[in-house]
Amino acid sequence: MVKIGKIELGDFPLLLAPMEDVSDPPFRAVCKANGADLMYTEFVSSEGLIRDAAKSKQKLDIFEYERPIGIQLFGSDIEHMRQSTEIATAAQPDLIDINYGCPVKNVACRGAGAALLQDIPKMVKMTEAVVKATHLPVTVKTRLGWDDNTKNILEVAERLQDIGIQALTVHGRTRVQMYKGSADWTLIGRLKENPRLTIPIFGNGDIDSPQKALEYKNRYGVDGVMIGRAAIGYPWIFNEIKHYVQHGERSLPPDVADRVNITKKHLEFSIKWKGDRTGVFEMRRHYTNYFKGLPDFKPFRMRLVETSDIPELFAILDEISEAYSGELIS
Repeated sequence: MVKIGKIELGDFPLLLAPMEDVSDPPFRAVCKANGADLMYTEFVSSEGLIRDAAKSKQKLDIFEYERPIGIQLFGSDIEHMRQSTEIATAAQPDLIDINYGCPVKNVACRGAGAALLQDIPKMVKMTEAVVKATHLPVTVKTRLGWDDNTKNILEVAERLQDIGIQALTVHGRTRVQMYKGSADWTLIGRLKENPRLTIPIFGNGDIDSPQKALEYKNRYGVDGVMIGRAAIGYPWIFNEIKHYVQHGERSLPPDVADRVNITKKHLEFSIKWKGDRTGVFEMRRHYTNYFKGLPDFKPFRMRLVETSDIPELFAILDEISEAYSGELIS
């Protein structure tokens, strides 16, 4: 049984990655319904929380059925991270996660996210401040290092465990790599071989199939895997991995009716949480992903993104279900 503090996650938990503009409550709802064991909010700016910025505060919205769920924070100022931890704790998540992995310029170039991989003493001090500011378990998500010459994750893991983090997720790329090339899990495996490390170690990067999840579990010994991009438009991946790990065979992929049903649920929640106008608008980025691989889908996609009429959207989705009845997309 893998545990973070007192949170029990099962024998091989599957985590949904915190993804900006993706991992909001509507998206998390469909992932939870399809087998995600632990989820995180979109990463939340410590500066935004302290300024009481509406967008940052909205990211603290969590729901009982999502549990266990963590709020992920990022920032460059230690005191602001401490204060934002107190604010996030008041929202009553199950844990607090610190983002030391985000590689994008508007985060890393401001001294937050993966930038802390260039200043390990500051990373340690910041983590310690967060741990002391909450009664909740604190976890960390990071990368192998800043670049190929500074893959310092082995040192980082020990130092962060020593000051009280209770789990570590490692993306198998450096910051310089961004999301290019292949993730290297070799050092993640070495973390699991280190007898000094007793906290759960989760691997992240390129897990896009049940076969790969089981292969990496066996090869690198990780306690669980975090899935990001592969879940976009395909929340079924969590239950498919669980089925494959348990039975050694693939489960049937979703047919078009399944895809339409999950799209409807996602759309309904998006409207409920964000309001009609924003809910419809922000859902547009998801249609292509849900129906990826369907032949001649472009006319339907254009209609979905061009209308703001909610009954019409649901009618178009019903048309899609009828037009592609019984068709599987592998």
